[in-house]
Amino acid sequence: MSVVSAQVATGSGARLDDGGAGGAAPLAPRARLLPALAAVYRAQLSRARVARIPLLFVATFQSVGIMVLLRGVVSGGDPAWSVVSGSAVLVVAFVALNLLAQYFGQLRAGGGLDHYATLPVPPAAVVLGAAAAYASFTVPGAVVTAVTGCVLFHLPMAHLWVLVAVVPLSGAALSGLGAALGLLAPRQELATLGGQLGMSAALLLGVLPASRMPEPIGWARDLLPSTYGVEALARTFAPHPDWLAVAADLGVCAAVGVLSLAVATWAYRRAAVR
Repeated sequence: MSVVSAQVATGSGARLDDGGAGGAAPLAPRARLLPALAAVYRAQLSRARVARIPLLFVATFQSVGIMVLLRGVVSGGDPAWSVVSGSAVLVVAFVALNLLAQYFGQLRAGGGLDHYATLPVPPAAVVLGAAAAYASFTVPGAVVTAVTGCVLFHLPMAHLWVLVAVVPLSGAALSGLGAALGLLAPRQELATLGGQLGMSAALLLGVLPASRMPEPIGWARDLLPSTYGVEALARTFAPHPDWLAVAADLGVCAAVGVLSLAVATWAYRRAAVR
């Protein structure tokens, strides 16, 4: 975090130089959002690389295992589209929602937020940087899961490029939700529980075919932001995809992502001042 470190050093130096004159110099100005965001992202990516790669393997193995199990009861058509799409997005939910909720819950409980509060970094940069770093780890697992699912269920791979939009947009929506859960939970254990429940919801409501769910469960499914990423990817397996519907689903993911990250930023400010 060279940008942040340099500005912190500048602020300290200003106070020391003016101390002899008996006046307190103002702190260094806050770093701009984009440089601070890049610095936090690089730091989080470096920190999480070793610890999170084994967990990403577990998330991918879990999603592939679910598809293998469902292969015996789902032969093809719309149900197969939902299984493959939901399993790919489940990798995103495991990392971006579950692990991020645990991370921010641990950060809050251990006093790590105090460290960030002393740096001239905008709160949005901390939330967005951590969310982007965690979401980045989901890309390989989501791609491997989608390709494996296409092979298992004999689905076309021509439109898997839609993952380029589905993964970051679903990741943004779920990362904001996970960060908010971790920051708003009064105890670290509750943050972990919230992340686990959110991932379970993504599993049950995203992977299982919507056509086979009771109507009340379908309403709950509509409230889960990741299901719109699932629907967007599932539509591309059709012989003639409805690209307007795909764009609409991705638009919902984007809107929910902006909203959830804004809530997470507010939750960070609220937790940091306590």
